[in-house]
Amino acid sequence: MSERAGLTRLTGNGNGECGQGDCPNVYLTEKGSFVVQGDVFNGFAPPEGEGLVEIPESVLREAFRVLGW
Repeated sequence: MSERAGLTRLTGNGNGECGQGDCPNVYLTEKGSFVVQGDVFNGFAPPEGEGLVEIPESVLREAFRVLGW
């Protein structure tokens, strides 16, 4: 698991920059919450200060596997 500024990457196999075909990535924060990095989903406009990212089921399954869930 790679770490980035207090985040532990649970998925992806590249450098985490989303330019190498390695996104989306799911990160675990020190507080136990999740951060998702990936292509913006434009299905609807979220409230101000929020964003939408589409996550394939396979990516969530990999994150859960890494966490032992």
